[in-house]
Amino acid sequence: MKRSIQHVGWTLAAAAALVAIASTARAQDEQEARMRAALAAPERSAENKARDEARKPIETVQFLGIETGMTVLDVIAAGGWFTEVLSAAVGPSGKVYSHNPAFFTQREGFVERERALHQRLGNVEAIHGDIAGIDGRIDVAVTAMNVHDLYNNGGEDAALPLLRSIHAALKPGGVLGFIDHVGVAGQDNRALHRLEESVARDLLQKAGFTIEAESDLLANPADDHTKPSSDRSLGRSDQFLLKARKPQ
Repeated sequence: MKRSIQHVGWTLAAAAALVAIASTARAQDEQEARMRAALAAPERSAENKARDEARKPIETVQFLGIETGMTVLDVIAAGGWFTEVLSAAVGPSGKVYSHNPAFFTQREGFVERERALHQRLGNVEAIHGDIAGIDGRIDVAVTAMNVHDLYNNGGEDAALPLLRSIHAALKPGGVLGFIDHVGVAGQDNRALHRLEESVARDLLQKAGFTIEAESDLLANPADDHTKPSSDRSLGRSDQFLLKARKPQ
């Protein structure tokens, strides 16, 4: 009798696990279909569409565990390529905070262009200046090709405050996706606009994060790291992608 009860218990557990897997797969399929439609929308700029193949938006979203309905943060969003991606990823039931420092917002016409984009997307709210007022609200944050400039121009004193503000914005257990141009030791990474991955890892740990995973999704073996990251002959730079988590 005892074995029979155990067998029933195992069967029910296995069935529940299969249901959960099927539910997750359906959610991912729905999200992917929504993202493909949004990224192909005629209202989206040709410039942003041209960047999709190299930047792998759907695969990056899946790697970071971004789900429909989440609240997410695009850190130093600039022109908003990632803001559009995140908007599609979380869908109408989710929310995107799109952050830009004064360096961008004080440029002529920037705020107007940003406002038009956010109104079109419908689930985006702008944050200008410091990341403030959203502590503990964010499920996933992303910063792409930004920290190298902060670190190369101001060292830890410039880079750590940003990472700590992201850490504060995240919910306990929240995730930061950190993307940057690969730099190597011995090169003039300041001039090349690159960052050593070991430096990024050290900064993340000092800001209170645990590095959970890394991905080669954005790797480019053809980049020998001796040219500026913006050099067109590269096609695109070699980039690292880290998934860091705020501890529970």
